[in-house]
Amino acid sequence: MIFLRLKCKLNLFYRKIAPLRYFNNLIMNTKEQKLEAFSKLLDIMDDLREKCPWDKKQDLQSLRHLTLEEVYELSDAILMEDLTEIKKELGDVLLHLVFYAKIGEEKNSFDIADVINALNEKLIFRHPHIYGDAEVKDEEEVKQNWEKLKLKEGNKSILSGVPKSLPSLIKAFRIQDKVRGIGFEFANAEDAWKKVEEELEEFHAEEDLAKKEIELGDVFFSLVNYARISNINPDTALEKTNSKFIKRFQLMETLALEDKISLQDLSLEKMDEYWEKAKGILRA
Repeated sequence: MIFLRLKCKLNLFYRKIAPLRYFNNLIMNTKEQKLEAFSKLLDIMDDLREKCPWDKKQDLQSLRHLTLEEVYELSDAILMEDLTEIKKELGDVLLHLVFYAKIGEEKNSFDIADVINALNEKLIFRHPHIYGDAEVKDEEEVKQNWEKLKLKEGNKSILSGVPKSLPSLIKAFRIQDKVRGIGFEFANAEDAWKKVEEELEEFHAEEDLAKKEIELGDVFFSLVNYARISNINPDTALEKTNSKFIKRFQLMETLALEDKISLQDLSLEKMDEYWEKAKGILRA
């Protein structure tokens, strides 16, 4: 028990000092050093594609699922606010970006310079209040202009930029955030909550299972909308709850093991006692 409390305190202490260590390392690099580091990465990528059997074998499709895994690992580090781990995971994601650009170069389609130049042009075009004569009052007006400019670039719909493969919760948030950019939005959080209550009533009233599934989707969508308007990221909120549950349950397992008991052999009431005990320890 003492060991568990000590471990929690050490983790908290490390999370407080890690950002300072990271910052101190970061300010040592000049712009020239950053460019030199990126140039070295490009040279390494060239070597890997020429000499490493594994790297030579990879293509766009074989890298795709690995890239998704790296992005989720970066997401985990961001949620933990572990800057040391964020630095590591950013490197892994950057490697994949350079890898895709190298494959594009081999196909005589594009290279890393084309990727960066296209990005630069897009950023300049979509920020006329910085690089042009446009004026904006606040962040909201910047977002509205952003969506209007995307339509000028050839997008046929405000929602055409929402990836089909996004996880459903994140996709719902992005859909709502995008239509908000043109003013399709509830006036306030209270109105959004009324929609949640309306959808809940429809869900409870429906008896057909297939239709009930659709109604539950409406409930989720309206909850995401309420969270967004309330300045809460629903994906972050849910992931924090997932993480909290995992920690509590694993501590339950540890506490039961210390008592030489298997959770599977306990009643729900007894498991709830261990749950509350774990909850108290983690709060402390």
